[in-house]
Amino acid sequence: MRFIVLIKQVPDTHDVKIDPKTGNLVREGVPTIVNPEDRHALEAAVGLKGEGDEVVALTMGPPQAVDVLTEALGMGADRGVLLTDRFFGGADTWATSYTLGRAIEHLGPFDLVLCGRQAIDGDTAQIGPQVAEHLGVPQVTYVTELRLEDGRLVARRDLIDRIEEVESPLPALVTVLAGLNTPRYPVAADLLAACEDDAPIEVLNAADIGVMADMSGLRGSYTRVTKTFAPKVGRETRQIEGPPAEMARQLVSILREKALVS
Repeated sequence: MRFIVLIKQVPDTHDVKIDPKTGNLVREGVPTIVNPEDRHALEAAVGLKGEGDEVVALTMGPPQAVDVLTEALGMGADRGVLLTDRFFGGADTWATSYTLGRAIEHLGPFDLVLCGRQAIDGDTAQIGPQVAEHLGVPQVTYVTELRLEDGRLVARRDLIDRIEEVESPLPALVTVLAGLNTPRYPVAADLLAACEDDAPIEVLNAADIGVMADMSGLRGSYTRVTKTFAPKVGRETRQIEGPPAEMARQLVSILREKALVS
């Protein structure tokens, strides 16, 4: 079987700042990490891998995104694929998922695509479902348990109001939640080997996967981010004094003024 894991290099959100003049995220000099939920997807793939199976880690980004593939190889992936091209810059979720879908088709037959529910720098939860649509395969989202039985996918989904157990034929795509497993630490020897020149990491551009410039990146995007800003956090306090009954009356009056109670 072949497992393809979509992983993304994201800024460490504890250090992300916003440029007050442009309203854009400041990425220069900000440490990056593997998107947390994608690490759980990779752990699932490595855990499902049997003899003769292959786990391929796939990412799209600038050349430095190779770092997440290095970590993936250290965690047990068999090879990595980096999609990088100036035409990919500025892509929205539609253009990104289209490009990832074309890359998966370029890699050949697969059995299961895995990815995190969402990336912490966008929080859209759209990439996985859109990739599944581009590939024309079933999708199972919000997965907290996953196994393969008799050539079929069996998964448990954790939804807001219920928990579902579903089955799906293969090939398929799943998006996973952090509760699925505990990702392993990279093996030091494998991590060092992944940094060598002969590491099994392939670099592909738009021409390699047959993506036209007007279908990818900013030109292929249907949405535009016009402004990003940090919300202003303010706190208003008011002290209420008097006997308990009077303080209760004042509190209710204030809440009604603010339309918090009827």
